[in-house]
Amino acid sequence: MRRVFWIGMSALLALAIASGGLYARADTFPALIDLPNAWLPEGVVTGRGPVIYSGSRANGAIYAADLRTGEGSIIVQGTPGRVAVGLSFDQRSNYIFVAGGATGSGYVYDADTGATVATYQFTTSATTFVNDVIVTRDAAYFTDSRQAQLYRVPIGPGGEVSNTFETIPLSGDFQLVAGNNANGIEATPNGDTLIVVNSALGVLYNVDPETGVATLIDLGGASVSNGDGILLQGTTLYVVRNRLNQIAVIELSPDLLSGEVVDVITNPNFDIPTTVAAFGSRLYAVNARFGTPNTPETTYNIVQVSR
Repeated sequence: MRRVFWIGMSALLALAIASGGLYARADTFPALIDLPNAWLPEGVVTGRGPVIYSGSRANGAIYAADLRTGEGSIIVQGTPGRVAVGLSFDQRSNYIFVAGGATGSGYVYDADTGATVATYQFTTSATTFVNDVIVTRDAAYFTDSRQAQLYRVPIGPGGEVSNTFETIPLSGDFQLVAGNNANGIEATPNGDTLIVVNSALGVLYNVDPETGVATLIDLGGASVSNGDGILLQGTTLYVVRNRLNQIAVIELSPDLLSGEVVDVITNPNFDIPTTVAAFGSRLYAVNARFGTPNTPETTYNIVQVSR
């Protein structure tokens, strides 16, 4: 009986660790995680275990922090001319995928070594802003906020990245207007459906990843203007509304074609959050502090909130 008991407890312990359940119950996790001064963050993503990554718009560097202690270090050194905006993480390979903003590029880094795995020059147009990225089981999809298109990088079964990419035009209900358009991007677990927010129009699209055909998601008249990074957990979609200092919580229908805003998350520590990552029952939003003069002493941080 004792042996059976401990086998059962070991199985439950392994399941809890794998799901992040034990970490999620740790009340000692810091409410704020400091980033290096003058970091200029915009994207964050969680990795394997209690670790969060933040990219720098200043030079494309990547910082890793321990969610339990708040301590961290730079794991990808900055490179002149590089930019890190939206981030995504592939559990299979331990690779970090990075959107390169106005450079028109995308990057892939090894989170273990900090080495550059791949670089993609999606476009050389002066009218581009590669804003965000999501990894699915067979591809990584990057948004371009200034052009009506996505960029698709094929990924192999073990997480191997291709050295090629394809451009997928956005069509259907998608509209390109002045300002930032396609911004945050998410995907269903099977990768069959993408969700994209249009920041300027304040709307969400259900997008076919093969064709780029976008269908407007009916929010019952609600707006997600200033929508930036998004996070899909089951049928719950979190939309960061940067300059409004809030995260809209949207419950989507099973077909992901309609939804209702059911909650709004705010926090006194929000200072223009741009995107959000999840670990256990916690959300972590990064403060970009747009409009704040960036000096060598300017501080930046990541804010923990409950979901």
